[in-house]
Amino acid sequence: MRAARPSRAARARSSRTARACAVAELRRDAAGGADGAQERSRVDVVGERRPVVGSGHPLADVMLLKFRPQPAEVQEGVAFYGRAGQAILKSLQRLHVDPMSVYGTNCLKFADGSEDESRPFLTRELHIVQPKLIVAMGESVVAFLNTIDFPLADTVEYKPGELERFTATVQVLVVPDIDASLDEAPAKTQFWNAFKPLGQWWAELPPY
Repeated sequence: MRAARPSRAARARSSRTARACAVAELRRDAAGGADGAQERSRVDVVGERRPVVGSGHPLADVMLLKFRPQPAEVQEGVAFYGRAGQAILKSLQRLHVDPMSVYGTNCLKFADGSEDESRPFLTRELHIVQPKLIVAMGESVVAFLNTIDFPLADTVEYKPGELERFTATVQVLVVPDIDASLDEAPAKTQFWNAFKPLGQWWAELPPY
């Protein structure tokens, strides 16, 4: 007798679980590097390098992407910890965007990280999280995004406030660097004006 086929809801739950586990594995890999658990122990003891892992929901519709972790993020080991995260949370609330549908990460995973070692991590994050929208924060992020090996990806241009195609299923919203937009009033205004289209995009997102 043929076994019953899993329902669509069951398959969806299985897919979400697999992606969440994959994100956890990615975070472990970032902490361990290429040499695995032995390297993780060495780094923890010696304190030479500490990865800054992504924060937020691993099945998010929106991925926030900064270039480099700031000291507060490095200290906590979590992306968007500190002033940038607080500013983003207030902005999401103003735009009525659900923070539980947002995942934030940095291009570079270490304070002293190189672009070459970081590209594979970001590529895996994109494959696992499968966001519908990437918010690219700053010219360095746009340049970095254009250098990763992602299938059928278009070249992204630095056009703050404009939605661009990245792939057939992913768009990019380019905004200024959030870390450089926290102090001066003109910089805050430029970031906010470029970030606001996220609210309209979210409002038009189908609820299924």
